[in-house]
Amino acid sequence: MAKEQFLGTGRRKKSIARVYLVPGTGKVTINKRDIDEYLGLETLKLIVRQPLAATETADKFDVLVNVRGGGTTGQAGAIRHGIARALCQADADYRPVLKKAGVVDAGGQGLCMIFDGMMQVFKYGEIVKTDMTEAEKAEETAQFFASVAAEFDSEINFTYCTEFIVGRDPEIQKDPLELRLFLETIGDCVVVVDDEEIIKVHVHTNDPGRALQDGQLYGQFETVKVENMRIQHQNAAWVPEEAEGPAPLERVEPEKDFGFVSVAAGDGLKALFADLGCDQVVSGGQTMNPSTDDILNAIQATPAKVVYVLPNNKNIILAAEQAVPLADRTVHVLPTRTIPQGISAMLSFSGDADVEENLIEMMKAADNVSTGSVTFAARDSEYGGHTIKEGEILALDGGKVVFTDDDVQHAAVKLAKSLINARKLGGKDVSFATIIYGEGVTEEQAEVVRDGIRAKIGDNVDITLVNGGQPVYYYFISIE
Repeated sequence: MAKEQFLGTGRRKKSIARVYLVPGTGKVTINKRDIDEYLGLETLKLIVRQPLAATETADKFDVLVNVRGGGTTGQAGAIRHGIARALCQADADYRPVLKKAGVVDAGGQGLCMIFDGMMQVFKYGEIVKTDMTEAEKAEETAQFFASVAAEFDSEINFTYCTEFIVGRDPEIQKDPLELRLFLETIGDCVVVVDDEEIIKVHVHTNDPGRALQDGQLYGQFETVKVENMRIQHQNAAWVPEEAEGPAPLERVEPEKDFGFVSVAAGDGLKALFADLGCDQVVSGGQTMNPSTDDILNAIQATPAKVVYVLPNNKNIILAAEQAVPLADRTVHVLPTRTIPQGISAMLSFSGDADVEENLIEMMKAADNVSTGSVTFAARDSEYGGHTIKEGEILALDGGKVVFTDDDVQHAAVKLAKSLINARKLGGKDVSFATIIYGEGVTEEQAEVVRDGIRAKIGDNVDITLVNGGQPVYYYFISIE
């Protein structure tokens, strides 16, 4: 009789692993070769066997693997992922253990609930409803979260929920998998997601400083958030009679052909995008990324058959794209990565053009913008081989630090001149410059920057000042 086997597929970067678990004694075979022969490094072997060690099943199964793509490190991560999934097939009770170890997806149960609801619609034409009133549902929700918070508070193993995004330094070749392995030694609920430009990290730990210190080895922090979960859940257990906040957006029926949703932080920028024709402006930016739900609600509140979404930040593009299939109208996400790109895209929209033509022309306009920004270093760090001290003024070209300074106005003028020279060297015209000054910058200070730029480049470039009111960034500089 054939042996019972359990299948799991794992992925990591460019690697895909198909994993079979069969009753055995712990032998691991990868592409018909023993693990010791296939993976020379003990660290990689440890990664592969981590799900088996967490579930104490290393001597209960033999592991057969077919893996392709990527390097050995990526393949080890993919195999680990596949083993974890196969173990869940073998015994669903392994899932909490694997989740705690950080080697399996959370949220599978919730997804199954969603699928169940979908099946009720597709198979029976029924939508699951409740007879409760809105007030009853609100009361039940409040009671539920209060009870969960009280229960969970006693189960918290690590106090601090630590999240950060690191802009990857191209000169640093460290594998983010090493960061994940380290974080798993100091906490749980570890999530590390990376691409060529950034690393996103989530971990629960008692020592957030160590997590941040190790994360800094990969590049410069873009966002950092540390929250005390015990305090959070103590507060959640108390339900206020009335919570203050902005009124939730309500869905509206499409009435016009085109509409726009933009993301921006700062009253000035919000007003600017509204003046440019945006129906909804979602609060968000470098230090506060809106959720997919926030963007979806804004889309549903836009009275248009076709809605264009401008994230205006590379970290928000994915959340915006995830809202597309959830909307009940046609949605197109333009991958604008900066505020000036979003402004330029809006200015290029034509009501006489069709959807595809506008998408092309708006992205052309966005891509033609050279964007710089002036901010400050929140902490000491190393970037691109340079030591950056806390409080130093940072000048960024397209998100990359190009130089530091000790004076905001001088840095802004120097950066604008650099952007203009770079465009000219690349054979691009320079006709317009827009200086968007942020929170804490006076109009008089912004005028000093404008006059300084004009003195450097002459009167051939039209310079516009805009009070954006954005936090964190003293200036956004747009050259077109």
